[in-house]
Amino acid sequence: GNQRNTHIGLYDLQTKQNEHLYVFERDLRIISCSVNSERTLLAVSFRQYTEEERVSRLLQSVSKYLTLLIEIHPINNVRVLKAVDSCVRVQFLYPVEGRNTSTESRLLLVSEDKYIEQFDIHVVTEEEHKVVIQNSGQLPRARVADDLIWAQWDMMEQRLFYIVPKESKNTLKCIQFYPDENFNSILESHLDISVNDTQLKLVNFGYDYCQDQDVASKSLNLQVFTSKAGGLCVCCSLASDIPDEITYSIHFLHKGYNKTFTVSLEGTESHQLKEVAFMNLDYYVAAYLPGQFLHLLNIQHPDLLCYSLFLTGEDARIDMLQNCSIRSPLMSTVLDCHVGSMYAVSISDSALLRFLQNSKQDSERLAALHCALLYFQHTEDLEMQIIWWISENLSTCHSFDPIQEFIIASLYCRMCPETHNLDKLLPYTSLLDWIGIIPGVTCATDIISLPVLEFQNSKGFWEKLNSNLESVKYAEPHLHYHNNVLRREWRNLSEEVNILLLCSLGDFCLFTNQREERTTTAYLRNIFENAKKVLSHLDTWDSEERLIPLFQEEDYHQQLLMGLMVAQLKDHLMRHLQYVGKKKIDQIVLDYVANLLNLVHRIMKEVWRRYQLHSSIFCFDERGSAGEFAVFHIMGRILEAANGMCLPLPPGFHTLHLGLGVRCLPLHTLLHYIDTGVLHLTETCVRKLLKDLDNTEKNEKLKFSIVMRLPEALGEKVRQFWNHPINANFIARKYVKLLLEKLGNRQCSRPIPERLPVPVEFLPLNYLTNMLAEIENQGVHPYEKQDHVNVRFVEETALKHTMTLLGLKYS
Repeated sequence: GNQRNTHIGLYDLQTKQNEHLYVFERDLRIISCSVNSERTLLAVSFRQYTEEERVSRLLQSVSKYLTLLIEIHPINNVRVLKAVDSCVRVQFLYPVEGRNTSTESRLLLVSEDKYIEQFDIHVVTEEEHKVVIQNSGQLPRARVADDLIWAQWDMMEQRLFYIVPKESKNTLKCIQFYPDENFNSILESHLDISVNDTQLKLVNFGYDYCQDQDVASKSLNLQVFTSKAGGLCVCCSLASDIPDEITYSIHFLHKGYNKTFTVSLEGTESHQLKEVAFMNLDYYVAAYLPGQFLHLLNIQHPDLLCYSLFLTGEDARIDMLQNCSIRSPLMSTVLDCHVGSMYAVSISDSALLRFLQNSKQDSERLAALHCALLYFQHTEDLEMQIIWWISENLSTCHSFDPIQEFIIASLYCRMCPETHNLDKLLPYTSLLDWIGIIPGVTCATDIISLPVLEFQNSKGFWEKLNSNLESVKYAEPHLHYHNNVLRREWRNLSEEVNILLLCSLGDFCLFTNQREERTTTAYLRNIFENAKKVLSHLDTWDSEERLIPLFQEEDYHQQLLMGLMVAQLKDHLMRHLQYVGKKKIDQIVLDYVANLLNLVHRIMKEVWRRYQLHSSIFCFDERGSAGEFAVFHIMGRILEAANGMCLPLPPGFHTLHLGLGVRCLPLHTLLHYIDTGVLHLTETCVRKLLKDLDNTEKNEKLKFSIVMRLPEALGEKVRQFWNHPINANFIARKYVKLLLEKLGNRQCSRPIPERLPVPVEFLPLNYLTNMLAEIENQGVHPYEKQDHVNVRFVEETALKHTMTLLGLKYS
């Protein structure tokens, strides 16, 4: 103030005003102060005199530092807690949020003589609501920690982290303070960090102006950050001996390894170098050097470097924070010590999307995409912009598949909040490793020992941290669901499905007499029942009319894959989440597979809208537009992404893809795509093609090429829709072949000539028809569902074929 008085106030976030607490009628060098939660007691430590002042005033017997406890409700007695020559910090405990009335407060005193003690202060309320300290003598105290060289206070969670030298390594410890007035040492972890400081370094015990001026020294720059998901990181930086180089390390204690980064700086004088500032953004830890770089390190998934954003230049600029006197006392909060302002800090979704769109390197694209998908809450607009970016950059991403990453990361983000520990069992990325580099940055990874936890029935952060540590002990990468077994099983069962389709023409109610085949059929029926549950579950989410023609037909092979994924994912979760219960796991699995299909549909819907396509595109007498060709190309990449990770596609996807292919591709390219498996022939599309196209020479060539490539079971179902002599001849030959094969060991009254190794081009028609009729009379009829295919049909077809060969007209 103007009178050279020292005022102590409490800033109110609501009113934006300082609430006056106490005033000293002289100019004091305040070191630390703290008020209890009831705002009845104030603890203050300050420096009475400098060493020079004490000598000049002949005050050798007077202590340099004084720590006071003051009654302020109302202002009353003052009690001296410490009168020493070493600096002291004070901090009241806030064990219960919102507690307004209590007869006891607890106060921590942190001495630069490297110890911490706790004072228990009992108060009583006298007349006119006056609150006074009850103890007339010495206040009860307890020693909390000794011989510490570094300490950090976590004000929100009431935790004290500190480091003590122990044997050859320094040891990080943590004390948790509880509402029941107890405190326990709950964590111990060995750190391979060299600490040569003779002075105690304190974090979050108040701003030390003198210490901040000494940033050029090699004092320990270390902070501990925690995340809501149970992450525990130790961030450390020492000023480098090399002028244009900065080195910092992040110990991911919850993962069991440490990453050390060395960054080469450009255009910086050595006197300009300051220490790296660390910020806690919950999902990320930020290492920030103003004017140089901003490194966002992924706490949850730090294994692959590509999930961390390294920004330079304008991308790394934080307008409000242009100096290095930065502290992060709270999650997503930064204190600028030079100007005395505190800021809320978060990642901007609009800036991140701009960065994603402008990125030129795969490492930047993947990190930004991963951040956008897992850091932000999914909104329809954000998803739309990401899908649009993916559709434009399918050919520019060389080291990862953006469609795969979008599907897997989006599924992870949607599903993990459903139950505890699910994040350790579901895949969060499509990548198994990463061999890319970040220009100008080198990274070394070292395995470190896991922290030791000692707690009982503790919930919240400690429970999540313990769960993370347990997953590391049991080889975490192997806990995540993968598709190796799924792919192998799908291939094997697909052959069984083809056989059943051929035998029953799509009727899965077929029973055989062989025990093994009965078992396979029952297993398949169960698998298809799983798929049916997924599709009906999906229908309950989206009852509106769909923009694109998906989910409108049967696709046995995709339903097989859906059902297998349900079965195998259920087995995987049951092994590791037994405490959740079968009913809950069934729901999680159905949600997962239904969400997967819905994400593919979501991509298709946004692409459909963007290129302004409509649902009635199956008109094969017109060529496709440029927009249709673009969508065809994107569907090809979706198919490639799904095949790469063995993911099911919505029923109708292959039909839509084939329909676009017929409209957009020349015949030779279309047939090449079919032969190589890019396009899959489906009953719906082929039937429509055979029905709708007339029999011009060009269309006959297309139809014949398609028919000759049909799988046997599918060919039996759709050839009847093509009224053409070639097709009739094929059906007749097939009918004769099946009749003779069905005859088998049955006795026939007429001798059947032996089959020659070389097919006979012309058989006596009357002999053949009589023999086939006799077989039919014995109850053998392979085409029961096609009444017109019989001996008479074979006879007519044979006559037509013969007359055609002779060049005669059939009547």
